[in-house]
Amino acid sequence: MNWENLYERLTTINSKIRVYQDEPMKKHTNFRLGGPAALLVIPETEAALIATVQTVRETQAPMLLIGNGTNLLIRDGGFPGIVVKINHQGMKAVTVEGTKITAEAGALLSTVSKRAQQAGLSGLEFAGGIPGSLGGAVYMNAGAYGGEMKDVVTSVRVLNQSGEVSTFTREELAFGYRTSRFHQAGDIVLSVTMELMEKDPGEILLTMKELDFKRTSKQPLDKPSAGSTFKRPEGDYAGRLIDVAGLRGLRYRGARVSPKHCGFVILDGEGCAKDVETLIGMIQKTVFDQFGVQLEREVIILGDEKGDGDE
Repeated sequence: MNWENLYERLTTINSKIRVYQDEPMKKHTNFRLGGPAALLVIPETEAALIATVQTVRETQAPMLLIGNGTNLLIRDGGFPGIVVKINHQGMKAVTVEGTKITAEAGALLSTVSKRAQQAGLSGLEFAGGIPGSLGGAVYMNAGAYGGEMKDVVTSVRVLNQSGEVSTFTREELAFGYRTSRFHQAGDIVLSVTMELMEKDPGEILLTMKELDFKRTSKQPLDKPSAGSTFKRPEGDYAGRLIDVAGLRGLRYRGARVSPKHCGFVILDGEGCAKDVETLIGMIQKTVFDQFGVQLEREVIILGDEKGDGDE
Protein backbone atom coordinates (compact mmCIF):
# COMPACT_ATOMS: atom_id res chain seq x y z
CA MET A 1 0.00 0.00 0.00
CA ASN A 2 1.33 3.43 -0.96
CA TRP A 3 0.41 5.35 2.18
CA GLU A 4 1.85 8.61 0.86
CA ASN A 5 -0.47 8.56 -2.16
CA LEU A 6 -3.47 7.73 0.02
CA TYR A 7 -2.50 10.52 2.41
CA GLU A 8 -2.48 12.99 -0.46
CA ARG A 9 -5.80 11.72 -1.77
CA LEU A 10 -7.55 11.96 1.58
CA THR A 11 -6.27 15.47 2.25
CA THR A 12 -7.70 16.74 -1.05
CA ILE A 13 -11.15 15.10 -1.30
CA ASN A 14 -12.72 17.12 1.53
CA SER A 15 -11.48 20.13 3.49
CA LYS A 16 -13.03 18.75 6.68
CA ILE A 17 -10.77 15.69 6.80
CA ARG A 18 -7.68 15.77 9.00
CA VAL A 19 -5.03 13.15 8.22
CA TYR A 20 -1.95 12.18 10.24
CA GLN A 21 0.85 9.83 9.18
CA ASP A 22 2.45 7.29 11.55
CA GLU A 23 0.27 8.60 14.35
CA PRO A 24 0.96 7.03 17.80
CA MET A 25 -2.25 5.40 18.99
CA LYS A 26 -1.26 6.01 22.60
CA LYS A 27 -2.48 9.57 21.97
CA HIS A 28 -5.95 8.30 21.08
CA THR A 29 -6.82 5.68 23.71
CA ASN A 30 -7.56 5.93 27.43
CA PHE A 31 -4.85 3.37 28.12
CA ARG A 32 -2.30 5.81 26.62
CA LEU A 33 -0.63 2.86 24.96
CA GLY A 34 -0.18 1.58 21.43
CA GLY A 35 2.06 1.84 18.41
CA PRO A 36 1.39 3.97 15.33
CA ALA A 37 -1.35 3.78 12.74
CA ALA A 38 -0.13 4.10 9.17
CA LEU A 39 -2.73 6.86 8.80
CA LEU A 40 -5.12 8.37 11.33
CA VAL A 41 -8.10 10.21 9.85
CA ILE A 42 -10.44 12.50 11.77
CA PRO A 43 -13.50 13.52 9.72
CA GLU A 44 -15.15 16.66 11.08
CA THR A 45 -18.51 16.21 9.34
CA GLU A 46 -20.75 13.38 8.23
CA ALA A 47 -19.98 14.16 4.58
CA ALA A 48 -16.27 14.02 5.36
CA LEU A 49 -16.69 10.64 7.06
CA ILE A 50 -18.60 9.22 4.10
CA ALA A 51 -15.96 10.51 1.67
CA THR A 52 -13.20 9.03 3.82
CA VAL A 53 -14.81 5.60 4.06
CA GLN A 54 -15.63 5.45 0.36
CA THR A 55 -12.05 6.34 -0.54
CA VAL A 56 -10.52 3.82 1.85
CA ARG A 57 -12.87 1.06 0.72
CA GLU A 58 -11.82 1.66 -2.90
CA THR A 59 -8.20 1.01 -1.94
CA GLN A 60 -9.13 -2.08 0.16
CA ALA A 61 -6.67 -0.88 2.80
CA PRO A 62 -7.22 -2.21 6.34
CA MET A 63 -9.52 0.18 8.19
CA LEU A 64 -10.38 0.49 11.87
CA LEU A 65 -13.09 2.80 13.16
CA ILE A 66 -12.79 4.08 16.70
CA GLY A 67 -14.65 6.54 18.88
CA ASN A 68 -12.99 8.10 21.91
CA GLY A 69 -10.69 5.10 22.44
CA THR A 70 -12.01 4.38 25.93
CA ASN A 71 -12.55 0.64 25.51
CA LEU A 72 -9.58 -0.09 23.26
CA LEU A 73 -6.02 -1.35 23.55
CA ILE A 74 -3.81 -1.08 20.47
CA ARG A 75 -0.78 -3.37 20.54
CA ASP A 76 2.76 -1.99 20.57
CA GLY A 77 3.32 -2.69 16.88
CA GLY A 78 0.45 -0.37 16.02
CA PHE A 79 -2.25 -0.78 13.39
CA PRO A 80 -0.99 -1.46 9.85
CA GLY A 81 -3.72 0.47 8.12
CA ILE A 82 -6.07 3.42 8.47
CA VAL A 83 -7.71 4.37 11.75
CA VAL A 84 -10.80 6.55 11.31
CA LYS A 85 -11.59 8.39 14.52
CA ILE A 86 -15.15 9.60 15.03
CA ASN A 87 -15.29 11.71 18.16
CA HIS A 88 -16.12 15.10 19.61
CA GLN A 89 -13.38 16.78 17.59
CA GLY A 90 -15.81 16.62 14.70
CA MET A 91 -19.18 14.88 14.56
CA LYS A 92 -20.66 16.10 17.82
CA ALA A 93 -23.97 17.86 17.07
CA VAL A 94 -26.79 17.25 19.58
CA THR A 95 -30.41 18.33 19.04
CA VAL A 96 -33.42 18.07 21.34
CA GLU A 97 -36.97 17.84 20.01
CA GLY A 98 -39.68 17.14 22.55
CA THR A 99 -38.69 13.95 24.39
CA LYS A 100 -36.29 12.89 21.62
CA ILE A 101 -32.57 13.56 21.42
CA THR A 102 -30.63 13.02 18.22
CA ALA A 103 -26.86 13.23 18.25
CA GLU A 104 -24.00 12.51 15.89
CA ALA A 105 -21.82 9.48 16.54
CA GLY A 106 -18.84 11.51 17.74
CA ALA A 107 -20.68 13.29 20.54
CA LEU A 108 -19.43 12.36 23.98
CA LEU A 109 -21.93 10.24 25.88
CA SER A 110 -21.40 12.44 28.92
CA THR A 111 -22.28 15.53 26.87
CA VAL A 112 -25.47 13.95 25.53
CA SER A 113 -26.43 12.95 29.06
CA LYS A 114 -25.87 16.50 30.30
CA ARG A 115 -27.98 17.95 27.47
CA ALA A 116 -30.76 15.55 28.40
CA GLN A 117 -30.60 16.67 32.03
CA GLN A 118 -30.75 20.34 31.07
CA ALA A 119 -33.80 19.62 28.88
CA GLY A 120 -35.56 17.79 31.72
CA LEU A 121 -35.30 14.41 30.02
CA SER A 122 -34.64 11.27 32.05
CA GLY A 123 -33.17 7.96 30.93
CA LEU A 124 -29.51 8.75 30.34
CA GLU A 125 -28.49 9.32 33.97
CA PHE A 126 -26.49 6.06 33.92
CA ALA A 127 -24.37 7.42 31.07
CA GLY A 128 -23.17 10.62 32.71
CA GLY A 129 -19.82 9.19 33.75
CA ILE A 130 -19.14 6.92 30.76
CA PRO A 131 -16.26 8.58 28.89
CA GLY A 132 -16.87 7.16 25.41
CA SER A 133 -18.49 8.51 22.26
CA LEU A 134 -22.14 7.90 21.40
CA GLY A 135 -21.27 5.76 18.40
CA GLY A 136 -18.99 3.57 20.49
CA ALA A 137 -21.66 3.34 23.21
CA VAL A 138 -24.19 2.02 20.69
CA TYR A 139 -21.65 -0.37 19.20
CA MET A 140 -20.97 -1.85 22.65
CA ASN A 141 -24.47 -1.33 24.09
CA ALA A 142 -22.70 0.50 26.89
CA GLY A 143 -24.29 0.47 30.30
CA ALA A 144 -23.86 1.12 34.00
CA TYR A 145 -25.93 1.14 37.20
CA GLY A 146 -28.86 -0.73 35.70
CA GLY A 147 -29.14 1.24 32.46
CA GLU A 148 -28.04 0.37 28.91
CA MET A 149 -28.16 2.10 25.55
CA LYS A 150 -30.78 -0.38 24.34
CA ASP A 151 -33.19 1.12 26.89
CA VAL A 152 -33.24 4.53 25.18
CA VAL A 153 -32.15 4.12 21.54
CA THR A 154 -35.02 4.16 19.05
CA SER A 155 -33.14 4.36 15.75
CA VAL A 156 -29.65 4.62 14.30
CA ARG A 157 -28.58 6.09 10.96
CA VAL A 158 -25.70 4.19 9.40
CA LEU A 159 -23.40 4.09 6.41
CA ASN A 160 -23.71 0.53 5.16
CA GLN A 161 -21.16 -1.55 3.32
CA SER A 162 -22.67 -0.57 -0.03
CA GLY A 163 -21.95 3.08 0.70
CA GLU A 164 -25.60 3.96 1.27
CA VAL A 165 -27.13 5.75 4.27
CA SER A 166 -29.94 3.81 5.91
CA THR A 167 -31.76 3.68 9.25
CA PHE A 168 -32.25 0.79 11.67
CA THR A 169 -34.88 0.65 14.38
CA ARG A 170 -34.10 -0.58 17.88
CA GLU A 171 -35.59 -3.99 17.06
CA GLU A 172 -33.13 -4.37 14.18
CA LEU A 173 -30.05 -3.51 16.22
CA ALA A 174 -29.66 -6.91 17.92
CA PHE A 175 -28.66 -5.36 21.24
CA GLY A 176 -27.23 -7.74 23.82
CA TYR A 177 -24.86 -7.58 26.76
CA ARG A 178 -22.03 -5.36 25.47
CA THR A 179 -22.86 -6.18 21.86
CA SER A 180 -25.00 -5.12 18.90
CA ARG A 181 -25.45 -5.86 15.20
CA PHE A 182 -22.46 -3.61 14.46
CA HIS A 183 -20.04 -6.24 15.73
CA GLN A 184 -20.73 -8.32 12.62
CA ALA A 185 -22.50 -6.12 10.09
CA GLY A 186 -19.72 -3.66 9.25
CA ASP A 187 -22.14 -0.71 9.18
CA ILE A 188 -20.86 2.61 10.51
CA VAL A 189 -22.92 4.64 12.99
CA LEU A 190 -23.60 8.19 11.80
CA SER A 191 -26.20 9.41 14.28
CA VAL A 192 -28.48 8.08 17.00
CA THR A 193 -31.99 9.01 18.09
CA MET A 194 -33.11 8.32 21.67
CA GLU A 195 -36.51 8.54 23.35
CA LEU A 196 -36.45 9.80 26.95
CA MET A 197 -38.98 10.74 29.63
CA GLU A 198 -39.85 14.13 31.07
CA LYS A 199 -38.66 14.72 34.61
CA ASP A 200 -37.57 17.60 36.82
CA PRO A 201 -34.01 18.64 35.83
CA GLY A 202 -33.02 18.97 39.48
CA GLU A 203 -34.03 15.40 40.25
CA ILE A 204 -32.14 14.14 37.23
CA LEU A 205 -29.03 16.09 38.26
CA LEU A 206 -29.23 14.69 41.79
CA THR A 207 -29.31 11.13 40.43
CA MET A 208 -26.35 11.88 38.16
CA LYS A 209 -24.35 13.26 41.06
CA GLU A 210 -25.13 10.19 43.16
CA LEU A 211 -23.99 7.86 40.40
CA ASP A 212 -20.89 9.96 39.80
CA PHE A 213 -19.97 9.66 43.48
CA LYS A 214 -20.37 5.88 43.32
CA ARG A 215 -18.15 5.76 40.25
CA THR A 216 -15.38 8.00 41.54
CA SER A 217 -15.31 6.38 44.97
CA LYS A 218 -15.06 2.82 43.67
CA GLN A 219 -13.19 3.01 40.36
CA PRO A 220 -9.50 3.81 39.72
CA LEU A 221 -10.21 6.81 37.50
CA ASP A 222 -6.80 8.35 38.30
CA LYS A 223 -4.97 5.63 36.31
CA PRO A 224 -5.03 4.85 32.58
CA SER A 225 -7.32 1.93 31.79
CA ALA A 226 -10.06 0.82 29.42
CA GLY A 227 -12.70 0.70 32.13
CA SER A 228 -14.04 -2.71 33.11
CA THR A 229 -11.60 -5.21 31.66
CA PHE A 230 -13.97 -8.19 31.61
CA LYS A 231 -17.62 -8.79 30.88
CA ARG A 232 -19.77 -9.87 33.79
CA PRO A 233 -19.86 -13.69 33.98
CA GLU A 234 -23.30 -15.19 34.38
CA GLY A 235 -24.43 -15.10 37.98
CA ASP A 236 -21.27 -13.42 39.28
CA TYR A 237 -18.92 -10.46 38.95
CA ALA A 238 -15.47 -10.49 37.38
CA GLY A 239 -14.06 -8.23 40.08
CA ARG A 240 -15.23 -10.55 42.86
CA LEU A 241 -13.73 -13.64 41.22
CA ILE A 242 -10.43 -11.86 40.63
CA ASP A 243 -10.34 -10.69 44.24
CA VAL A 244 -11.20 -14.11 45.71
CA ALA A 245 -8.52 -15.63 43.48
CA GLY A 246 -5.99 -13.52 45.36
CA LEU A 247 -5.12 -11.26 42.45
CA ARG A 248 -5.92 -7.84 43.93
CA GLY A 249 -2.94 -5.59 43.18
CA LEU A 250 -1.19 -8.22 41.04
CA ARG A 251 1.42 -6.57 38.85
CA TYR A 252 3.08 -7.56 35.60
CA ARG A 253 5.67 -4.93 34.78
CA GLY A 254 3.72 -1.72 34.10
CA ALA A 255 0.28 -3.32 34.27
CA ARG A 256 -1.60 -3.99 37.50
CA VAL A 257 -4.88 -5.28 38.82
CA SER A 258 -6.32 -2.21 40.48
CA PRO A 259 -6.22 -2.46 44.30
CA LYS A 260 -9.27 -0.17 44.31
CA HIS A 261 -11.42 -2.27 41.95
CA CYS A 262 -10.28 -5.72 40.83
CA GLY A 263 -12.37 -5.52 37.67
CA PHE A 264 -9.94 -2.95 36.25
CA VAL A 265 -6.51 -3.60 34.78
CA ILE A 266 -4.62 -0.31 34.94
CA LEU A 267 -1.36 1.12 33.70
CA ASP A 268 0.60 1.84 36.85
CA GLY A 269 3.89 3.45 35.93
CA GLU A 270 5.92 2.83 32.80
CA GLY A 271 4.63 0.00 30.67
CA CYS A 272 3.47 -1.14 27.27
CA ALA A 273 0.44 -2.79 25.69
CA LYS A 274 2.11 -6.20 25.92
CA ASP A 275 2.24 -5.84 29.71
CA VAL A 276 -1.52 -5.26 29.84
CA GLU A 277 -2.36 -8.11 27.48
CA THR A 278 -0.06 -10.50 29.39
CA LEU A 279 -1.64 -9.60 32.72
CA ILE A 280 -5.13 -10.08 31.28
CA GLY A 281 -4.11 -13.58 30.18
CA MET A 282 -2.70 -14.34 33.63
CA ILE A 283 -5.96 -13.27 35.26
CA GLN A 284 -8.06 -15.36 32.88
CA LYS A 285 -5.94 -18.47 33.48
CA THR A 286 -5.96 -18.11 37.27
CA VAL A 287 -9.71 -17.54 37.50
CA PHE A 288 -10.41 -20.46 35.19
CA ASP A 289 -8.04 -22.77 37.07
CA GLN A 290 -9.63 -21.89 40.42
CA PHE A 291 -13.30 -21.55 39.51
CA GLY A 292 -13.77 -22.98 36.03
CA VAL A 293 -15.03 -19.59 34.81
CA GLN A 294 -13.71 -18.22 31.54
CA LEU A 295 -13.61 -14.45 31.83
CA GLU A 296 -14.40 -12.79 28.52
CA ARG A 297 -12.67 -9.52 27.75
CA GLU A 298 -14.72 -6.36 27.50
CA VAL A 299 -11.72 -4.35 26.35
CA ILE A 300 -11.03 -4.69 22.62
CA ILE A 301 -7.42 -5.56 21.73
CA LEU A 302 -6.26 -4.98 18.16
CA GLY A 303 -3.13 -4.39 16.09
CA ASP A 304 0.28 -5.96 15.68
CA GLU A 305 2.70 -7.19 18.27
CA LYS A 306 5.87 -5.15 18.18
CA GLY A 307 7.82 -6.30 15.15
CA ASP A 308 4.79 -7.89 13.42
CA GLY A 309 4.40 -6.71 9.87
CA ASP A 310 8.03 -5.59 9.55
CA GLU A 311 9.50 -6.20 6.18
